[in-house]
Amino acid sequence: MEYSPIEKDKGQPSKLVNGLSVDVEDWFQVGAFENVIDRDDWDGLALRVEDNVLRILDLFAAADVKATFFTLGWVAKRHGSLMRKIVEAGHELASHGYDHARVFNFDRKEFGEDIRIAREILEDSTGAKITGYRAPSFSIDQRTPWAYMELAEQGYAYSSSVAPIAHDHYGWREAPRFAFKPLPWSDLVEIPVTTAILGGRRVAAGGGGFFRVLPYAFSRWAIRQVNREEQRPAVFYFHPWEIDPDQPRVPGAPLKSRVRHYTNLKKMAPKLTELINEFAWGRMDMLAHRQAEFAQELAA
Repeated sequence: MEYSPIEKDKGQPSKLVNGLSVDVEDWFQVGAFENVIDRDDWDGLALRVEDNVLRILDLFAAADVKATFFTLGWVAKRHGSLMRKIVEAGHELASHGYDHARVFNFDRKEFGEDIRIAREILEDSTGAKITGYRAPSFSIDQRTPWAYMELAEQGYAYSSSVAPIAHDHYGWREAPRFAFKPLPWSDLVEIPVTTAILGGRRVAAGGGGFFRVLPYAFSRWAIRQVNREEQRPAVFYFHPWEIDPDQPRVPGAPLKSRVRHYTNLKKMAPKLTELINEFAWGRMDMLAHRQAEFAQELAA
């Protein structure tokens, strides 16, 4: 498949505003536990996402930053007042699908229904127009060429659903590292999560478990590389459960999943505070608008 890359911003690196995002799902909805916790059991488990999101809203308010909350329809359906608090605080509410099913496990019709239902729930709970989407587990890849067609036809302005690396759970190694237009007939913009170049190879540098497990100095180096050397905005993400060291432990989960999920939970909030105060951050829709605007300037 051929994609149209969006050229880098010619502004000063110090002026770059990076994209800050939160993937709003609860502790039991993560991909690492999908073979251990059945979806039919979700309603019987302790819901912790609201308290964690409220903590995040306070953290962002203290740093005076705005972000995008990519939220599951399942969560929004049960926490309508929380969705309104996100929007009232000036953040963007965007779609993360309905129940964290990965896109490459759908066909196009199923995917279209999933993003339609999730969007309706999000819009009905807040009255806000939903224009952004992030696939659960960054699951748009070479197997799902129809996903962008469906997003464009449903009126989404942007997606941030690609991790351009190789990973055992996800990844599209051949995808562009920076924003691109996946469809020649649409203004839809894809904004991949950030990677850096280390030893000639792409390495994940956009948040999540990598941010928790690795020293903060690595993330500082990676974002500086992207901002200063490549003159690109970085895209960072994390989950509400990552600031919750007291969340329940999942019996029977594989060792690798437990290590990934529970490592450094106590350190996450302080690291986030340092990160959002060191760099400039903004909402993903603002970043997408700038990328699309610049693409139009290039074509003019």
